Amino acid sequence: MILARAWGAAEERVLATLTSLVALGRSEKRAILIVADAMLCVAAVLIAFSLRLGRWEVFDAGVGLASVIALSSWLPVFLMRGTYSSILRFSGGRTMVGLAFAVALYSIPLIVIIGFLGMEGVPRTVAVIQPIVFLLLLAMTRILARYAVVDLLKRRDIEQTSVALIYGAGEAGQQLALALRSDPSMRLVGFIDDDRKIEGEIIDGVPIYSRPKLPWLVDNFGVTDVLLALPHVTRSKRRRVMKSLEDWPIRVRMLPAMRQIIDEQVSVSDLRDVQIEDLLGRDPVPPNQLLLGRTIVGKTVMVSGAGGSIGSELTRQIVTMRPQRLVLVESSEYGLYAIGQELQALIAALPEGQQPELVEELGNVTDQPTVRRLLARWRPQTIFHAAAYKHVPLVEANPIAGIGNNVCGTLFMASEADRVGVTNFVLISTDKAVRPTNVMGASKRVCELVLQGLAARGSKTIFAMVRFGNVLGSSGSVVPLFREQIKNGGPVTVTHRDVTRFFMTIPEAAQLVIQAGAMAKGGEVFVLDMGKPVRIIELARTMINLSGLTVRDEDHPDGDIEIAEVGLRQGEKLYEELLIGDDPKPTSHSRIMQAREAMIDWPELSARLDALREAMDDGRADECLAILNELVPEFRPPDEVNRQNTPTRAPRAG
Repeated sequence: MILARAWGAAEERVLATLTSLVALGRSEKRAILIVADAMLCVAAVLIAFSLRLGRWEVFDAGVGLASVIALSSWLPVFLMRGTYSSILRFSGGRTMVGLAFAVALYSIPLIVIIGFLGMEGVPRTVAVIQPIVFLLLLAMTRILARYAVVDLLKRRDIEQTSVALIYGAGEAGQQLALALRSDPSMRLVGFIDDDRKIEGEIIDGVPIYSRPKLPWLVDNFGVTDVLLALPHVTRSKRRRVMKSLEDWPIRVRMLPAMRQIIDEQVSVSDLRDVQIEDLLGRDPVPPNQLLLGRTIVGKTVMVSGAGGSIGSELTRQIVTMRPQRLVLVESSEYGLYAIGQELQALIAALPEGQQPELVEELGNVTDQPTVRRLLARWRPQTIFHAAAYKHVPLVEANPIAGIGNNVCGTLFMASEADRVGVTNFVLISTDKAVRPTNVMGASKRVCELVLQGLAARGSKTIFAMVRFGNVLGSSGSVVPLFREQIKNGGPVTVTHRDVTRFFMTIPEAAQLVIQAGAMAKGGEVFVLDMGKPVRIIELARTMINLSGLTVRDEDHPDGDIEIAEVGLRQGEKLYEELLIGDDPKPTSHSRIMQAREAMIDWPELSARLDALREAMDDGRADECLAILNELVPEFRPPDEVNRQNTPTRAPRAG
């Protein structure tokens, strides 16, 4: 007991001394290190003499003379090399290499003076032995100092730290573990790896466990964080990993994908929270480069709604595909400014000769003179029409504004494109245009009819429509809403526990839109393969778990965040669809299909559109809705649709 108390008291004194040293200023710590290295330099001389002569010659004149020469060579060389500019607690492999190089330079004058010229009482071999011993002493002190500062002090503060596991014992995981050693806020207790062959191995004192050991690790070590060091893993693999972690309130973070992992480049600051986009997005299909460039390379390209979620991503991808000119059309001043600034930075990073002209036009596509002026001035060869109102409840409450923006904007843009001879015109449509239960969806179906009618009457412009579901993180997506609700402590609100939606990442959607537009011959309705529908309530659960929190419900009354059902919104239905008819036609791209949809001849459609515009001008909302119903006979109340409780699967090519 007495020995234990004495040991504890001694340990506390050591830790207190270390804490005091760490708290010193940078110059004081550098001075202490220089004094310590000077003592090591003299000690290396003594050891070199003893190794050479087989006895200790502490007070020998030769030892003193050799020490003076060694000290005179050591300090100038080490200061010149910047040895004392490095931070001791971050000493690693590169620090040791730097020390070795400095000692190699330091040994040159010793070898010249002692080895070649010779000195009385100093064996010539001391000039070789002393630098080797000196390097060993320097390396040993750096390792011990790092252990004392990083490991011992962290162990004392163990209650204040997060307890972490690294998922992935590869090169990225090892570099992350090295970075964690110098982070006082986190204690690493092990690696998790799917390779059973390396289970039980130890990397730098940290054991490797297999995934089935995760429950045991959580219970025994109180793990609070799992760090995914899987920078090149596929999304499907990432989903499987996350599935194995979802039963515990553990915060999950990851290294960015496609990061170049090199020695000591990974740091804790590189970690970011796993986003729902990392899990719901699919593994990408390599794009068809011929399709990507067919409507863009060397051409003037116009994007309407360029500041929106889809429009902005289209511009990001287009600007790197070597267009001659990119014209941004946007009604929001800030939206146009923000995407313009971002694209200017992207263009500046492109090689000379591949930097397109960027034109920013502040204008509304519902103003016909503005549309006529823009197309007459810039004569685009390709137009991507992404401008639309998409928020279902708002459009439902403001039908005239929604119909005007969506239908009239498309009509004016498409008609003017037909008049000036635009080569390709691509409309961004939506799954809500299929058997719509709301004004937004019905108006987008009319937009499709406009393009179908213009194409059928013999336009030289190749019109195409691309229809897809929700994109993750867009302004109309539930993901930003859920994220904000979780941040505020909940509850997370879902309209109905049976609601499902299709999801796709914004970059994948934009890339497929560009390729679909390039396949068009005129009047096609293309449908993107959206994968499997996702239950919104499961999406909410996953996002709560990703935040390191738990769902509060009847089975778990002590959970962190409640999920509340608030009822279907006006115009909302349980299940979205992508096809009006059946039997989609496959295309040359595995994730793009062509729908077989009915159309209305242009003379009849044009007459009904004139009547619709007249009703809008007079503010007759009921008449607008009646005309919308005539044009889109599938337009029906959501209650009728929601009685069909059979989920619809996404169509697949082939």
